[in-house]
Amino acid sequence: MSDPVSALNGASFNGFATIREIGPLGMITLRAKGVKALDKAVKSVTGTKLAAPRRIEINGDRACGWMSPDEYLLVVPYAEVTAALASLAKALAGEHYLAVDVSDARAIFRVEGDKAADVLRKLAPVDFEALEPGELRRTRAAQVAAAMWAEGGGFTVVCFRSVAGYVMGLLTHSAQRGSEL
Repeated sequence: MSDPVSALNGASFNGFATIREIGPLGMITLRAKGVKALDKAVKSVTGTKLAAPRRIEINGDRACGWMSPDEYLLVVPYAEVTAALASLAKALAGEHYLAVDVSDARAIFRVEGDKAADVLRKLAPVDFEALEPGELRRTRAAQVAAAMWAEGGGFTVVCFRSVAGYVMGLLTHSAQRGSEL
C-alpha cells in the first residue's frame, strides 16, 4: 500500500494570516434520512452526536458536519476510514443509506491568525461576524464550492481536490501582507 499524499503536499504560506494545506484527512460522505440507527452509527465512528443543520460537531480529530438535509461529512483519521465504513455498514445494515470514502477527492486548508476571517471575507459571501462556533457553512470561495467552519483560532476550509491549487492561490493572494482589510 502506498502512502497517501495530500493535494498540495502540505503547502503553506505566511502573510497577515497563515495558510496551511492539511491532510491527508479521512472523510466520508454519509447520505441517509429517517434512519433510526443513524445517531448511534455516527457516534460509533466520530464520538459525536449527529450534527444539526448548518452545524459541525467536533471531537478531537473526528467530526460530523451537516451538509444538507440528508448528507453528513464524517471526518476521521485517514488510516481509519476503512474501519469507519465497516462500522457504518454494520450499524446501518438493512437501512437505506450511502457511505463513501471521499478522502482523496478533497483538499483541506487551515487559515489561522488574528485576521484569518479577513482572508475569507474577500472570497466568500459569509458574515464572519455572525458565524458561531460550531457553525458549518457551505458556500463558495470565489468560483468554487467550499465548506468552512471556525475552529481553534482559525478556520478549516474544504474543497474539491481538483481545485486545490486554485484555492491555495486564492487564499495566499488574499493573505498577502499589505492587503489587510
